[in-house]
Amino acid sequence: MHANQLATDAPNLMRADLDQSLKRSHIEPASLSTFQRILLTTDGTVTEMLEAYLLENMKVVKLGEGLVTTVKEIPPLKLQRGTPIVERKILLQGKISHKNFLYAESIIVPERLDERFQDGLLKTKTPIGKLWLQHKVETFKEIIDSGKEPAGKLADYFLIGPDDKILFRTYLVFTDRKPVMMITEKFPETYFRS
Repeated sequence: MHANQLATDAPNLMRADLDQSLKRSHIEPASLSTFQRILLTTDGTVTEMLEAYLLENMKVVKLGEGLVTTVKEIPPLKLQRGTPIVERKILLQGKISHKNFLYAESIIVPERLDERFQDGLLKTKTPIGKLWLQHKVETFKEIIDSGKEPAGKLADYFLIGPDDKILFRTYLVFTDRKPVMMITEKFPETYFRS
């Protein structure tokens, strides 16, 4: 089979909803590296994927975290205005290289999580994916958006220009069939190319 045929057939290997999400964002899956496609389209724990790919442990650098009340409805999470949520902004950074590999922002509905998980989330620097494993929380993830945008204010974290592009995905995390989190993960388009 020729390379052109492989590139043409590659999107058919993806779930239809993920393929549609990329196309809606004008991202051609064949233009991404294999690992970029994995990061944008799989529902695995991104911390573990990065550690396996980079052969380096990741640490969480909390940029901001706090309990706030929603000022508007958040339909994907089925939240009404006035609901208490935790807003969290973090970087996943290499423990040895001290390089920032990924930015993530989360909206978490604490009333839908067990108290031990809430404590781990708010009182430790453990990545969310590792907390799911530690507490044996069954989850289902649904990717609801992906795309490409200018880095803007995130540029400094990655030592790139504000007009340089970053790739992102947004997904919902369900526990007991209820949406408990909405997470958006972002990384520079130039990362993970090889």
